Amino acid sequence: MSTKRIIITGATGLIGRKLVAELQNEYALVIFSRNPSRARDTLPGAADYVAWQPAEQGAWAAALDGAWGVIHLAGAPISTGLLGKRWTPEYKAEIRNSRVIGTRGIVNAIAAASQRPNVFICASAVGYYGPYRDSTPLDESAPPGHDFLAQVCVAWEAEAARAESFGVRTVQLRTGLLLDPESGALPQIMLPFKLMTGGPILPGTQVYPWIHPADEVGLIRFALEDERVRGPLNAVAPGALPNREFAAILGKVLGSPSWLPVPEFSLRIALGEMADLVVYGQNAIPRKALELGYQFRFPTLEPALRDLLKLPQ
Repeated sequence: MSTKRIIITGATGLIGRKLVAELQNEYALVIFSRNPSRARDTLPGAADYVAWQPAEQGAWAAALDGAWGVIHLAGAPISTGLLGKRWTPEYKAEIRNSRVIGTRGIVNAIAAASQRPNVFICASAVGYYGPYRDSTPLDESAPPGHDFLAQVCVAWEAEAARAESFGVRTVQLRTGLLLDPESGALPQIMLPFKLMTGGPILPGTQVYPWIHPADEVGLIRFALEDERVRGPLNAVAPGALPNREFAAILGKVLGSPSWLPVPEFSLRIALGEMADLVVYGQNAIPRKALELGYQFRFPTLEPALRDLLKLPQ
């Protein structure tokens, strides 16, 4: 095992757990958590578990001194599903503050360290680009949008970018629709198909920039270890698709028809403002990752879904 220490926040989340499994045999991982004992039970084998309150400076800040890298993934869930929290003003504030204030605290601790990290990787999202209903290509140089999620991402990334002024290579990981059959958005998307009532979400032209968890973890590791990676990085597969095509491929993989369009108004009733996540999209393209030579394991949707659902290719 390397003696390089890597700090990870959000380690008990979907990607955090997979990232820990990927890195723990090669790095000394330090897990920042609000509940270190639960994190230890969930993720045994890390070098240390540190109590972390993102809105407060505390003893945890000392752990960043001499760390080789920091991977900051923590934040309140954006998509909470039909039975989860609505985007009330209070929950929208939690979404924003958990990211902006949490990142500010991490960067302040980086600034105060006598030996600062080599690299700081901070989560972000393709929501940075705002809502689209067409296939306008959006690489890392595209301007931000103006809706709620775009404003969150802009403020979030601005806090992360301060680390550059302290001599720390900084990467903002703009993640798309993370495909996982057990959690996140995919189980909700699959449900109507399993009930034989699946179909595109109207208008159907909005592009879903998806990514397989193996490539999300792969890109984080790529950003961690390749010093050429700096600034925003679109963590999306090259094979993003309009929702109509996404639904057709999902139906094919599940052996279910894709025939019943879902109108926007019904999603607005069920989800409120959170419906923006599915009635709009972003044709984010991984220009920087491809130019720097990252090799996607799952560049196209059908093989990715078959792998995740353990179906023959």
